Amino acid sequence: MKSIIKYSFIWILISMFTSCSEDFLKPEPLSFFAPENIYVDKAGFESLLVNMRKSLIYENTGNRDFMHHQWNTTEAAVAYVQMDFTQLTPNSDRYSKYVSQINSMYEFIKNANIVISRIDDIEWENLEERNSILAEALWHRAYWYYRLVHNYGDVPWVGEEITKPKLDFNTYSRWAILKKIQADLESSVDNLPESAIPGAVTKGAGNHLLAKIYLANLEFDKAIDAASRVINGPYALMTERFGVDASDASKNVIWDLHRPENKNLSTNSENILSIVDRFEAPDDAKSPGLYTMRTYHSSWWHSRHRDSEGNRGMIDEGPLYDSLGRGNPDANLTEWYTYDIWSDGDANWSMTTDLRRSDINWYDIHEFRYNNPESVNYGEPWRMEWMTGDRYTALTGMYALPIYKTMVFQQDKAARPNGGNGDWYVFRLAETYLIRAEAYYWKGELAAAAEDINEVRVRANATPISADDVTIDYIFDERARELFAETPRQNEMVRVSFTMARLGLNGYSEENISQSSWYYDRLMKYNYFYPQYTGSKTTTYLGLEVPVGDKFVAIGQSAKFEPHNILWPIDDKLITANTLGTINQNKGYDGAENNKPPIEVIE
Repeated sequence: MKSIIKYSFIWILISMFTSCSEDFLKPEPLSFFAPENIYVDKAGFESLLVNMRKSLIYENTGNRDFMHHQWNTTEAAVAYVQMDFTQLTPNSDRYSKYVSQINSMYEFIKNANIVISRIDDIEWENLEERNSILAEALWHRAYWYYRLVHNYGDVPWVGEEITKPKLDFNTYSRWAILKKIQADLESSVDNLPESAIPGAVTKGAGNHLLAKIYLANLEFDKAIDAASRVINGPYALMTERFGVDASDASKNVIWDLHRPENKNLSTNSENILSIVDRFEAPDDAKSPGLYTMRTYHSSWWHSRHRDSEGNRGMIDEGPLYDSLGRGNPDANLTEWYTYDIWSDGDANWSMTTDLRRSDINWYDIHEFRYNNPESVNYGEPWRMEWMTGDRYTALTGMYALPIYKTMVFQQDKAARPNGGNGDWYVFRLAETYLIRAEAYYWKGELAAAAEDINEVRVRANATPISADDVTIDYIFDERARELFAETPRQNEMVRVSFTMARLGLNGYSEENISQSSWYYDRLMKYNYFYPQYTGSKTTTYLGLEVPVGDKFVAIGQSAKFEPHNILWPIDDKLITANTLGTINQNKGYDGAENNKPPIEVIE
């Protein structure tokens, strides 16, 4: 009897499962995320704002971040592992992502477009909340389009959420996109809050970005007004010691200003907008780290640094390694940035009063000591003539380091010291002053421009300048001194190049910008790695003559840069997949022969 009951029960179970097998296998989630059930209230939209704020960390965090691209394509640095820009094609960007980052930027724009497209799908009880959320989404879209048009020039405009396959994108002119994002910010900036949590966009950040866009659109009076709204707002340059090292008398206010722990402090009145990136945060809320020591520091630890007996003098371990990190360098600093721009009257870099080049804020070549305890020269000054290889390697293997910006200790002691997690500036008031100074310069109001530049210089204890000193080149010298590794320098130089071309200055024109530009000429005037370098073909490096320019080779490649590299190539995958429209390629790259005139008006 027990056996009958037992097998009867098993048969009932089998029958039940087989009779409804399809229903049994069909997944029935208790809940799921989709636009239709996320963007149904304020919290849903705010969750997407959090993602947009997080997107900004790609500028300054991780290996070969977006900002390193912005500096190693200027007079301040070269891409050591990718110096030959003749090898940059629409299908290949080797190590640094000059081509593929366009895809990431459109992904960030997509998030903004979801908010913009869906903001009125619900009934808002509080219109101020609705307008504030929309204003921040418009800011993020404008921010990334500003970056796109100065990386790539004319690009597709995507202004709404795409909910189905689309193969008919077309290229819009840089000017059309700049006009559109200007109008967007003009209509929304007043809806941004005066203050917000760290990482969120405020009215100050809105007007700062708007001032940049006005400069790009040659609306200089409006740029002055927008910058003035920031300068006259709840901000002030930091002039007194503050933050984590305030009690260390050996440091100065410039050091304090650039400690990651200090950037989002409520006492930092200079901060307009900074990313938030903390080691103690959950793994999905932090980046791999700032990588500043990997990106900007020389490979001082490398085995090619030999001692007097030909043995390894530098090693990748110990206190110096922990402090200066494992420099690669992905942005190999030039002599122009490390030494030349710090000349101030009769004073050179070693004598300047400028706190931004003070000894405590830099680690100079003469400070390096052999750190291998097994070397006969342990503790003695590093000697270039003992290096293996040729003297060109000295230009990448050992140079002065702006540690006040780049020294960020690795919190994870098990990881290589590349540069740990930390907050980083997106916008800072010092740049606002330099933006307004540039607007005054274009208007010919040189005394006003000098006054704004001096606000920045006097805080740094540098010698004030006069109106006669103000040129566009001087303004960009000052931007390099003040804003290294903070602002997208290549973008700003491209912006000025388009301004000069549209104004017809110095023989430049928009039609020929891929053959002749202020950007290219400035690179060749100051960056001694390139064969077209117009300065001296040798440099005195630690008392030894080192050939530069056409003699420089690293990792099997020569440093090369051509006029059309002012703009980077559009990813060919975007072009070939777009079968029903035309996405243009930039001149000088394969595929540009198929271009069509860009659309000039965004409806």
